[in-house]
Amino acid sequence: MSEPCVHVIGAGFAGVECAWACANRGVSVRLFEMRPQVSTPAHRTAHFAELVCSNSLKSKALDSPAGILKEEMASLGSIVLRSAAACEVPGGQALAVDREAFGELVTQEVRQHPRIEVVAWEWRPEDREPAGITVLATGPLSTDPVSRWLAVATGREHLHFYDSVSPTVHADSIDTSIAFAASRYDKGGDDYLNCPMDKDEYLAFVRELVAAERVPLRSFETGGVRVPDTGHEDPSKIPYFAGCMPIEAIADRGERSLAFGNFKPVGLTDPRTGRRPYAVLQLRPENREKTLFSLVACQNRLKWGEQKRVFRMVPGLAEAEFARFGVMHRNTYVDAPRVLDHELRVAGLENVFVTGQLTGVEGYVESAAMGIWSGLVASHQAQGGSVEPPPRASALGSLLAHLSDPTEREFAPMNINWGLFPLPEEPVRDKGVRRAAQLARAREDFAEWRAHAAGSE
Repeated sequence: MSEPCVHVIGAGFAGVECAWACANRGVSVRLFEMRPQVSTPAHRTAHFAELVCSNSLKSKALDSPAGILKEEMASLGSIVLRSAAACEVPGGQALAVDREAFGELVTQEVRQHPRIEVVAWEWRPEDREPAGITVLATGPLSTDPVSRWLAVATGREHLHFYDSVSPTVHADSIDTSIAFAASRYDKGGDDYLNCPMDKDEYLAFVRELVAAERVPLRSFETGGVRVPDTGHEDPSKIPYFAGCMPIEAIADRGERSLAFGNFKPVGLTDPRTGRRPYAVLQLRPENREKTLFSLVACQNRLKWGEQKRVFRMVPGLAEAEFARFGVMHRNTYVDAPRVLDHELRVAGLENVFVTGQLTGVEGYVESAAMGIWSGLVASHQAQGGSVEPPPRASALGSLLAHLSDPTEREFAPMNINWGLFPLPEEPVRDKGVRRAAQLARAREDFAEWRAHAAGSE
């Protein structure tokens, strides 16, 4: 591969999808990935598309926003979803995968593609070929040289928010005489384990959680906010993304905040008492064999010893053995409506694109979807053409609409959700009927676009 047409920087979810989409449409790709030569604070393997924050790729339900987005991605040849299907583990209504097997498979598939050359190299802006197409898929942990260059290229400072890994425990260390298997309202099977708490147990847990010693945020992670040495910052002043806010930051808001949020017990009945618990901490299987379970929505930045002490206060986890503790890390994204066009091209740079989480979407699935779109755009441009944007009513189109919405606001990352889809032309008061109409239009419009605009894979 002497003269590749497209350079893709980063082999995360967006990078592998972009490279795969280009290669399957006849365009040669050089895929740059710095790991394992250079690692990050969050990654622990050299696999492409490594799952860091969760092993779940959201709902499988085809009547959900995540479900319709995955349906669109699959029709466009998603390598992530194909690999996920082969590595799926029980996860109720969620598409959960065995992390190790998934990463290995994606890496193998991408490396074996005849039009993809993998380059083990920490790409820097000075490596860019101005005449060639470059797609930045460096993700929330972009290196300092890339971040600095992108800030200069866009003429604006990056915005920052924070994400953290939930702890993982060994299954055989969970007391299943206390933790019970069930999904809320008996939907999706009994893949989850539930640790029930009465009021006194819950309040004792919250007191220790709030008082626990935290890993202080470093200056580059605070967005200029000064944080005390104790790590107990004012959570209202740190730009956390609400969907991944550390559990202790939620507890700081009030002693009952977790009981009405992450630990909400609705739809669950403790078989020991026949009643709904005061609060519940859920555990989700991390692999097919169910030998590892993650603590759902327990992302945090407590010191490791404190994590062990505090989470062992939860009924059912008194003897928990931790395979992995939570780790805090930085995320970075651009102010997309002001610096990117609808093709995710950097304003003023004809051949430079940004994709994945850098664009301001949040989540593995959403990042992969942006990678596919960037692959379509880059492959068409490399072949001297262009591609029509996906219809506004589709899930992919709705995500792109969020990234280009000119409404004056403080732009923030967004998951795929009902609020991004356009409302039916005729007002519909019934929520179920309205959503059914939105889904029908999304499918119809996307199928028409897919048939004539997306190109074959």
